[in-house]
Amino acid sequence: MTTTLNDKVALVTGGSRGIGAGIALRLAQDGADVALTYRQDAERAAMVVKQIEALGRRALAIQADGADPVAVEGAVDRTAAELGRLDILVNNAAVFLVGALDELGSAEVEQTIAVNVRAPYVAARAALRHLGDGGRIISIGSNVGERAVFPGLTLYAMSKTALVGLTRGLARELGPRAITVNLVNPGPTDTDANPADGPNAAAISGFTAVGRYARPADIAATVAHLASPEAGYVTGAVVNVDGGFTS
Repeated sequence: MTTTLNDKVALVTGGSRGIGAGIALRLAQDGADVALTYRQDAERAAMVVKQIEALGRRALAIQADGADPVAVEGAVDRTAAELGRLDILVNNAAVFLVGALDELGSAEVEQTIAVNVRAPYVAARAALRHLGDGGRIISIGSNVGERAVFPGLTLYAMSKTALVGLTRGLARELGPRAITVNLVNPGPTDTDANPADGPNAAAISGFTAVGRYARPADIAATVAHLASPEAGYVTGAVVNVDGGFTS
């Protein structure tokens, strides 16, 4: 365990599973106290909390639907109130709705934009009440935002591409406060939602240069670096952690 993030407090949205859980655990391993949000699965969120506490760090699970801006803002404020401060915001929660343009209706469009675009904006805005100089905002995008290799990904790709604008705009706006804002685009990653042994895994792996899926820990390592003091001169960046998927 390192001490890079000692005395820091992080909030990871969607931190009860998959990439989000991997990020929450890595930040705790590096010394941070960590709050995480979840939408439904309180049991899985509690498991991550126990893992963080086993590392000697404080942890907090907050139920919050990313489609509800009041809940998103409340999760940020509650993190700062109960853990004493907020230094790192990781916008990870997302929905992945796939379908042809004429198959996805207004409800799917509104849900995707609400969770994947509006929620990171609302969370960042709320975080500014608490982040001090040197704070960190890191959003989790997707390789699909840069290379949609299958049909049916238009809505999701559009929503993730919006995070590029959020990242670059905020980086410029918050630079004078030494708050860095960056975007990490994972490639195919072995999670419950996209297992490395799934029916399309061989084809998806073939699009990468390294020929395999990432582990959540691979994505978390980059997030941990961007959250650390050593990355204070990195802002407005889009970092592809995708095994060469977009090369």
